Amino acid sequence: MNQVEIGVKRLDHGADLPLPAHATSGSAGVDLMAAVDEPVTLVPGARALVQTGLSIELPEGFEAQVRPRSGLANKHGVTVLNSPGTIDADYRGEVCVILINHGQDAFTINRGERIAQMVVAPVTFVTWREENELNTSARGAGGFGSTGKDNPNTSGPSEQKT
Repeated sequence: MNQVEIGVKRLDHGADLPLPAHATSGSAGVDLMAAVDEPVTLVPGARALVQTGLSIELPEGFEAQVRPRSGLANKHGVTVLNSPGTIDADYRGEVCVILINHGQDAFTINRGERIAQMVVAPVTFVTWREENELNTSARGAGGFGSTGKDNPNTSGPSEQKT
């Protein structure tokens, strides 16, 4: 397992909240907590930008991905709207989470509640090489369900085996 040291700054409105930490030795991500002054209620279909009270300094060549917490999604239908949200290495502003309520009931976010998880990962920088033709593959241009269980041997979503 790789370890990377990341600078973190607690902002005034998040000074009393714990720093993100791995819950177990096998956890890929760390929990982000809501640094809200007052509870925020999301009615079904509503979204909100929720502050965490943290700014981070990622090393060059890394990114942080903000992802949903599976328990919130499963139990309440609350998820990260732009999942995964990307935090670039050169961003120094507050880490915020865009939450949306896809559930049927209103959901209230309280101060210190775990609202999302953040995974830090290396970034691969690419150079694009334009080609007139691409090599063929077994899959070809098949996409959007072309390898699904309904039509496992088709090359595209609209083709049906007869």
